[in-house]
Amino acid sequence: MAGEINTLDAIQSLASGVEFRVKIATDGTETILFENLNGITEPTTDEIAAEVIRLQAAYDALNYSRTRKAQYDLLNQDEMRYDDLVNSTTTWRDGIAAIKVAHPKP
Repeated sequence: MAGEINTLDAIQSLASGVEFRVKIATDGTETILFENLNGITEPTTDEIAAEVIRLQAAYDALNYSRTRKAQYDLLNQDEMRYDDLVNSTTTWRDGIAAIKVAHPKP
């Protein structure tokens, strides 16, 4: 899952392993056709909609973490730590702290 959570993500979360197809009508409406439920109850439209909301909230709640990781990846951390050791500085620690301040946990 990346970014926007959709109906397919929700179905996979609710009924992992179930075979289904999505039929899209000419007016753009989607119909989900379950083909092989393997004893699993077919999720309702309301359950699927609620799962989309739940999964999106879980994804959004970790945005700070994804943003921090992207910022950490921009740092040359090994070189910064070595330079700090040799020069008795705190550049690496300060850089990490600045990222955490800029992107705090909720």
